[in-house]
Amino acid sequence: MLIDFFYHLRAHRLPVSVQEYLTLLETLQSGVMPPTVDDFYHLARMTLVKNETFFDRYDQAFGSFYRSVEAALPADKDIPLEWLIKQFQKQLTPEEKAALEKHGWDKLMEMFKQRLEEQEGRHAGGSKWIGTGGSSPFGHGGYHPEGIRLGGPSAGNRSAVKVWEKREYRDYDDQQELGTRNFKMALRRLRRFAREGAELELDLDGTISNTARNAGFLDLQMVPERHNTVKVLMLLDVGGSMDDHIARVEELFSAARSEFRHLDVFYFHNCPYEMLWQDNRRRHTERFDTWDILRKYNEDWRLIIVGDATMSPYEIIQPGGSVEHNNKESGATWMQRLLENWPKAVWLNPEPSAYWQYRQSISIMQNLMGGRMFGVTVSGLEQAMRALSK
Repeated sequence: MLIDFFYHLRAHRLPVSVQEYLTLLETLQSGVMPPTVDDFYHLARMTLVKNETFFDRYDQAFGSFYRSVEAALPADKDIPLEWLIKQFQKQLTPEEKAALEKHGWDKLMEMFKQRLEEQEGRHAGGSKWIGTGGSSPFGHGGYHPEGIRLGGPSAGNRSAVKVWEKREYRDYDDQQELGTRNFKMALRRLRRFAREGAELELDLDGTISNTARNAGFLDLQMVPERHNTVKVLMLLDVGGSMDDHIARVEELFSAARSEFRHLDVFYFHNCPYEMLWQDNRRRHTERFDTWDILRKYNEDWRLIIVGDATMSPYEIIQPGGSVEHNNKESGATWMQRLLENWPKAVWLNPEPSAYWQYRQSISIMQNLMGGRMFGVTVSGLEQAMRALSK
């Protein structure tokens, strides 16, 4: 089985060596870990993956391998726990969903504080208390058009205006190669418009070749000077609804990494606020003050923001509206500061453009960007690069 695991990782383009594989076997024989899937996952990653940029690729390979092994095992007669939890999730008709009241930011926060003071036990399937399922605006696993999610996974409605949990994200893989060629060609447009220096320079190889073919008579050949002076600051939205677009964003990120010599990247979640980060594993301990970033990068840099702009409108327009923390200033305020500092800026949205009209937050962000929001498609990138080149 572990030989198959080794070749499975290699098939997913992970640079796993035979020596690393033998180290894994020796470690397993020493009995340093309990016989659980989670412990094996961490042990195998520690011994086989030496570069953190491959962690996301390893997760995908490990998941597909585990599913293939699990499918080969005898069927388990136990009822999965998540099936039982689903029984508590109240199924609402479209009419019942439409009848649920949106309380507004201030009233919602007041109601939440009141529930915390009054509630004494666990609840499931209700419409008032903090619990699971049902139509209460507080808890998880149910439905409410405007609520606070606590202590569990989303039911997939993506309507929470606040999330109280420690959320972990992964960096995007900048080594992704599949499907990036068209993105590279579109991004290259920006480089053509950003050349500096002499219009032409001596083509030494061409001059030597043509002089040799010309019986020794000097034949000078000139070519456009190749200076890649484009400076790009890229802000990447990560986590939440962006999980649906990981593959597309990784293709874009890989193309940008290979095309732009001067590329600095920071992460945010949903909307940029007072702090950004460069490593998702350390985002709670190693953060960068947005004011410092505004001062560090001058207007010579182009700003490219990548995100689906799919969030509660409060996250953009309301102080304290961030889904993860209590932001003193609204996301719109920070967006205006970014655009004032970098007039040459675009927003790339991986969400299909046909859905944009149904997302209030996307309309708000489009207005803040002055219409400079483009899809993560070849044509969308070409339009964005044209806008950055003006």
